[in-house]
Amino acid sequence: MAAILVCFSVIAVVAFAGTSGASGQELTADYYEESCPLALATIKFVVGAAIVKEPRMGASLVRLHFHDCFVNGCDGSILLDDTYDMIGEKTAKANNMSVRGYDVIDAIKSAVNTACLGNVVSCADILAVAARDSIVALGGSSYDVLLGRRDATTASLDDADDSIPNPFMDLPKLVANFKSQGLTLHDLVVLSGAHTLGYSRCVFYRDRIYNETGTLDPSYASSLDARCPPTGEDEPLASLDDTPTTMDTDYYQGLMQGHALLHTDQQLYQGRGGDSDRLVRHYAGNPDKFADDFGAAMLKLGGLRPLTGEEGEVREDCRVVNQE
Repeated sequence: MAAILVCFSVIAVVAFAGTSGASGQELTADYYEESCPLALATIKFVVGAAIVKEPRMGASLVRLHFHDCFVNGCDGSILLDDTYDMIGEKTAKANNMSVRGYDVIDAIKSAVNTACLGNVVSCADILAVAARDSIVALGGSSYDVLLGRRDATTASLDDADDSIPNPFMDLPKLVANFKSQGLTLHDLVVLSGAHTLGYSRCVFYRDRIYNETGTLDPSYASSLDARCPPTGEDEPLASLDDTPTTMDTDYYQGLMQGHALLHTDQQLYQGRGGDSDRLVRHYAGNPDKFADDFGAAMLKLGGLRPLTGEEGEVREDCRVVNQE
């Protein structure tokens, strides 16, 4: 296990340094260097301004990228509004009244179109870069983002419901869900570290605080009672760890203390000495290693089945397909 931990970042970077779409065209870090040299700086500026205005937005932008990639690949399909003949992903169980940040993506797209003097940067690439820039803005380490994705021209509510993991899954189902995306247990534990950022609605953690007392610290549970009563409002928010606007390893430390807000998070640490437990302990005590491996895992996530070459399109407006 130690050897696997040490080598994870290197393996992921080597494996995905030339991620290809179905067309065979590779994603590259310098994809917009000539076509729009101001693209990345523009995205970073708009993301930074949004997070200064509302620090919680950083977690929301990371989540948008994750939920996009888990449904037929990183293709910007999550951003499409419903139409008369298509019900998209925005009202999927994991997204409805939960995923947010669409307005920030709209602002980024508008700013990038201006900076590029036209429609050059895809919405899928904007999601990937905005996620990275959010991590950095909240204290995390930077990592290269490979670019050149194109945008889907359709979206599917059913595919989203089938593909995005829900917060009530046990560990075997989580592992199987990630495996279906070509991701490993290691990827699952590392990418779950993004839950050091952000909040969750009461509807997603109510069952845990009232029915999972065996794995939940009593004092932590009691701190949530008034906020999320057994019945009533589903909307009250609670932070996923004690530092919801700082990219750190507090999330892993919380799992070891029975402070996981969500059932799925506590599933990663059950105190039985399994591989998942060992990974959680490792990252709880090694913030630098977590930062390195998280960047590598995000690179791997961003390489899930991108559209490239002549596939898809580059949307002028991230909410709607281009009009011919």
